[in-house]
Amino acid sequence: MRIFRVLLIAVLVVGLSACSCRTRKVGPGGENIGMAGEESVLKDVNFAFDSYKLDAKGKDVLNANAQWLKANAGRKVQIEGHCDERGTNEYNMALGNNRARAAFDYLRSLGVEVSRMSTVSYGEELPLDPRHNEEAWAKNRRAHSKLQ
Repeated sequence: MRIFRVLLIAVLVVGLSACSCRTRKVGPGGENIGMAGEESVLKDVNFAFDSYKLDAKGKDVLNANAQWLKANAGRKVQIEGHCDERGTNEYNMALGNNRARAAFDYLRSLGVEVSRMSTVSYGEELPLDPRHNEEAWAKNRRAHSKLQ
């Protein structure tokens, strides 16, 4: 009986380690965070280096997000602010907050109820692309809308 248990545990360990299923990242508060490349009906807004100003493309993305949110009034959204790895942690947390807030304020101006939105900054802590080059940094400078 003991050999059977040892074999069962070994099979489970090997099976789980070989699993091709995707796991989820966990944020600082223990919440699940979507993996890079995970599809969402709401699209990300990207920002220029060292900026939280919405450009025309970002406003277009948020216009579409607002339409979806208004058509799905029962859904809430958390807007996450993200940065690339350059800059201090403190600076990037503040910049991420400003990016999330810029998206929040624009959605509010389009008629999305404030009670359905929240913001959080992850600074540089959860990069979409972990590489260390301009292409990756451009992807990481974003406001991500996560449905609740």
